[in-house]
Amino acid sequence: MAVRQVGVLGATGSIGTSTLDVIARHPDRFRASVLVANRGTEALAKLCERFRPDLAIVADPSMEADLARRLAAAGVTCDIASGADAVTAAAAGPLCDTVVAAIVGAAGLDSTLAAARAGKRLLLANKESIVMGGELLLQALREGGGDLIPVDSEHNAIFQCLPGGRPDLHGAGVRRLILTASGGPFRGRKRAELGTITPDEACAHPKWSMGRKISVDSATLMNKGLEVIEAHHLFAAPVDAIEVVVHPQSLVHSMVDYVDGSVLAQLGNPDMRTAIACALAYPERIEAGVARLDLAAHARLDFEQPDLETFRCLALAFAALRAGGDATAILNAANEVAVEAFLAGTLPFLGIAEVVERVLEELPANPVVDVQTLAERDAEARRAARGVLHRAYC
Repeated sequence: MAVRQVGVLGATGSIGTSTLDVIARHPDRFRASVLVANRGTEALAKLCERFRPDLAIVADPSMEADLARRLAAAGVTCDIASGADAVTAAAAGPLCDTVVAAIVGAAGLDSTLAAARAGKRLLLANKESIVMGGELLLQALREGGGDLIPVDSEHNAIFQCLPGGRPDLHGAGVRRLILTASGGPFRGRKRAELGTITPDEACAHPKWSMGRKISVDSATLMNKGLEVIEAHHLFAAPVDAIEVVVHPQSLVHSMVDYVDGSVLAQLGNPDMRTAIACALAYPERIEAGVARLDLAAHARLDFEQPDLETFRCLALAFAALRAGGDATAILNAANEVAVEAFLAGTLPFLGIAEVVERVLEELPANPVVDVQTLAERDAEARRAARGVLHRAYC
């Protein structure tokens, strides 16, 4: 069996480190051949020292010299590059046949598309790529002839519950896709209780250890809204065939409801390594280092409807998906600006949804044409979001 050469884009983040943990457990099957980080040269150098990739890339060009110095000090001899173009080239290049797309935010779009066009096995963790340019990504996959396996736990669960992980529900007898949500750190609270929420409170997720941006998205339920959009594209699911239920135990990762009355669910402990191992080794199953699920110890599984009045971001995501075109890209861009402002202390927690809603009202949806047009609309949405912030909160 040939060893898979894996490029990990976002190697120092939670998905990246979980991926590398799985890779380390199976050196006869996988090798981390390309490692990419944004600015964290210390963490990247340590990973390079351990995994000895062929290429290490830091996205911020100003940090390349520091990375080179650290690698030289550690005795690591691998190629070094920097900048967004280098990341995109590596995703499409010959050093890897599998790409883990785990760069957070819109910054991951170009490299994700490049990997798809090059026919790689694409392990998609960068949901913003498909939220922004779902139609473009699917077209790139068709052109490249590779395969996409989602590693978000919810979409990987659906993948596992569909026959052959089929990407199109047509003819599969599927009635609904049911995405589960933990509810985040503020589950059960009402809008009036969230006016003074701090960034540290929003980032204290009850189940997952994630970066601050993703943690805030989980707290607002925007993360679940982005996952609804992602499910629509990944599985060709009509918007009215996608539902969200809050499941605080985070043991049922998502479900597929079939027309014969069967509901198939994928369960497991909340550990990203399960989905990553599934995607790396598919269609085989491999050890991921995840503890077995003890249902008797957990005793109960609870489900409830999400509170769309309090957590407006989820409702806005559904609305953007129904609007079509580039509305979901506008939603994503406005949310990134709003979350950044919240984390900087210049926007209240409830203001995140307000900024996103105003930008969606200001910028009606246009058809998705190409990457350049999408990038221009992304920039326009960011300018509009900053304008809302300036007018309403400065």
